[in-house]
Amino acid sequence: MSTESTADRILSVLEEDAQASYAEIAERAEVSKPTVRKYISQLEEEGVIVGYSADVDPKKLSSQSIALVGIDVASERYVEATRALKELDAVESLYTSSGDHMLMAEVRAADGDELGDVIHDAVLSIEGVTAAHPSFLQERLK
Repeated sequence: MSTESTADRILSVLEEDAQASYAEIAERAEVSKPTVRKYISQLEEEGVIVGYSADVDPKKLSSQSIALVGIDVASERYVEATRALKELDAVESLYTSSGDHMLMAEVRAADGDELGDVIHDAVLSIEGVTAAHPSFLQERLK
């Protein structure tokens, strides 16, 4: 058996395949199904597991464009700006960043034009947002 903790083994399986059944997780994590059920419930309650998602290849989406947008925010408006960004339907996910930008957002729209409109009309119109730098995703490599 692995020296990794039970929770870490279960999380590792879920990160690889969020659709894995309890039986599959149990087998791969080398624990019983009731143990998987108990740990997943506990990890959800503790907020370690915050949701389940599917990885999407943006090139395969015929009616959707995706961009990762680096967003800069005035420090005195940071809290309000992040709240407003989280409320935008087009913002699929929002992260703090230690890189070139304070925030990174995954933004989705029907096409490139609409994506540009979302960035210009919605993101940049939020008080405190000083800049938005989009990188349009083209092809998923892994």
